[in-house]
Amino acid sequence: MTSESAWTGRVDGTTPQQLRWHQAVTPYEPGKGTGVCVFVGFACEEGVRRNKGRLGAAAGPDALRGALAPMALDTALRAFDAGTIAVTDDRLADGQRRLGETVSALLDDDAFPVVLGGGHELAYGTYLGLAGATRRTPGSIIGILNLDAHFDLRPDPVPSSGTPFRQILETDDDVRYAVIGISQPSNTRILFDTADRLGVRYLLDDDCEPTRVAGFVDDFLSGIDLLYLTIDLDVLPASVAPGVSAPAAYGVALSTIQSVCDRATGSGKLAVVDVAELNPRLDIDNRTARTAARLLHRIVTRHIA
Repeated sequence: MTSESAWTGRVDGTTPQQLRWHQAVTPYEPGKGTGVCVFVGFACEEGVRRNKGRLGAAAGPDALRGALAPMALDTALRAFDAGTIAVTDDRLADGQRRLGETVSALLDDDAFPVVLGGGHELAYGTYLGLAGATRRTPGSIIGILNLDAHFDLRPDPVPSSGTPFRQILETDDDVRYAVIGISQPSNTRILFDTADRLGVRYLLDDDCEPTRVAGFVDDFLSGIDLLYLTIDLDVLPASVAPGVSAPAAYGVALSTIQSVCDRATGSGKLAVVDVAELNPRLDIDNRTARTAARLLHRIVTRHIA
């Protein structure tokens, strides 16, 4: 499924000094070059439905594309779009498998995959992609850094947007998982106990003072080989990101989230990034989509510059 129509916007000219994202993104074909960014959409909200969340995240990928499209580039770059994987029924596992195969193929083509969600059930698919890529050598440690108000470690037997990281940690001993922005009122005691049992590192939203966050991130990065950064937009205050299934009453400041993204990008270990839980149906003036696009703009331009 292609999404060329989302990559539209104002044209000021065609010189490198005048370009916007929609002028830099073209359909992806294997072998387009090393180190390029490739967007992949995951239009799915089946996991959110199972988790009893508010629906609308399936429209997230094109909303993210549309918000990023008119942003001005300060450097010439090439970027590509590999289309969207749509999960239109209850075949969540199949959709996650297809996402994993796509991410693996992109990584093996030496591209930088950026996955646009969709509910946070996309995380299991993104993980499958990194775990199955050739750059994951035997014994290498994958670090998953989740910016999120929720652990997503639910013990539910049916996979959903609330279970992906428990699924990963219970099947892969070479994964380390850390979360920044946990909201205590939004996570039951059993989820904290599960996090402790699985060796999860976390910072509460109350504790996200910039210096403390920086130390937390640097310590986590020092113990891993490959980084998967996942941004659940409900980590941000509801005033910044109203368009999510579960808006945060408190949240983590955008400037702090941006600094985490900067440290992840500067580590040299970032392999893949995704954005989850944008719900355009609930957004206000595209506020959430534009905030997410600003973060992606910064991550990608710094990563592949």
